[in-house]
Amino acid sequence: MRRSLSLIVLLCLVAFPARAQTMLRDGDIENALRALAAPVLAAAGLSTSRTRIVVLQDRQMNAFVLDREHIFLHSGLILRLKTAEQLQSVIAHEAAHIAGGHLSRRLQNIRTAKNVAGIGIALAMAAAASGNDGNAAAGLALGVRSSAERVLFGHTRAEESAADAAGLAYLQRAGISPHGYADVLDLFKGQELISSARQDPYSRTHPLSRDRLNAVNAKIGALPRTAPDPTAAYWFARAQGKLSAFLSAPSATLRATGTAPGRDEITLLRQAVAYHRMADASRARAAMDAAIALRPQDAYLHELKGQILLESRDAKGALAAYTTAARLAPRDTQVLAGLGRAQLAGGAPKSAITTLERARAADPSDPSALRDLASAYAQTGQAGLASLATSERYALSGRWKDAAINANRAAGLLPRGSSAWLRAQDVVSAAKTAQKRK
Repeated sequence: MRRSLSLIVLLCLVAFPARAQTMLRDGDIENALRALAAPVLAAAGLSTSRTRIVVLQDRQMNAFVLDREHIFLHSGLILRLKTAEQLQSVIAHEAAHIAGGHLSRRLQNIRTAKNVAGIGIALAMAAAASGNDGNAAAGLALGVRSSAERVLFGHTRAEESAADAAGLAYLQRAGISPHGYADVLDLFKGQELISSARQDPYSRTHPLSRDRLNAVNAKIGALPRTAPDPTAAYWFARAQGKLSAFLSAPSATLRATGTAPGRDEITLLRQAVAYHRMADASRARAAMDAAIALRPQDAYLHELKGQILLESRDAKGALAAYTTAARLAPRDTQVLAGLGRAQLAGGAPKSAITTLERARAADPSDPSALRDLASAYAQTGQAGLASLATSERYALSGRWKDAAINANRAAGLLPRGSSAWLRAQDVVSAAKTAQKRK
């Protein structure tokens, strides 16, 4: 049932081959966003375990929903916001679109679009994925054209007003100050008066109006501003700080943090990323060791240290760091994928297969993990499974011809009727459908 459902989802989604966006995957950032989203989602009556917050690398500000289980946020929006309450307000608004049933026309819009989705977004819908490269978290290529955004993600003003009212109610129910909601709307005030080419996508997909702004201000005007929740403020600062460290120039990060060793783990984390991107391995490692000393049971600090060491060609040190991270967060698929990568780099392909298959089974949407899995299978003489992993990796990026070639090769090598053989058939079938609709 799960396999068939995944294929149905795949055949319904669309990819628009214009300005490519990258889905950023980072366990630390996603853990922070889960902590921020949890009280809002619970207040909205949505599952806190199934509803996921996904970050797309895009400087423009936008947020949208495509189904009932994923809220997409642009990195530019996260970096522009100032407080946890503002980010939670955006999440509350998108949660209201889900809870309010505003997605009913999405499937028809998707079906009438010209292109079938790359398997990447379909698989990405399943769960979080793993892997970071040296510049930013590893991603899946998602094509999105601005006109298509208006079709797929756009809402009517009536839906926006309803989502405003519900979102404010969720915040109050969760004990979160709703004033952040008005602060977010203020960011986009006046956008309708400028050329659509210069507007942030949020203003196109979430049309504002004077009535909406007045209604929100009327609801919160008499409410006092409450003191920020220090726990929420921490997770917001951590998510924003790490995202900024990976996406901003290292020199800008160091100007913001200073070059003296930080006194808190977020500053040290940002410094470590900046030094790592500057290829200063010794300073990066020192900053990570200092951060871990402050929070020794923090799995994601050990994970980041493992990434830095692995990309600095210290496979032994990386394996030790990832092993600790996996002990502290044994069910985190991104941590497991990193551990598998370190095991592979350390010359233990059989151990890597065990670890990477655990990560893939929970979440098949990470191309880096699939690349490592293919390499591990090849090193152990399992050509069929290596071809299967390669086919799925190509499918993630929409390279259907290459995906079909490798899937057919895998099908010829794998036991007919096995679960792996059936996965290969899924890729073959999806590739044929995608190529017919080009």
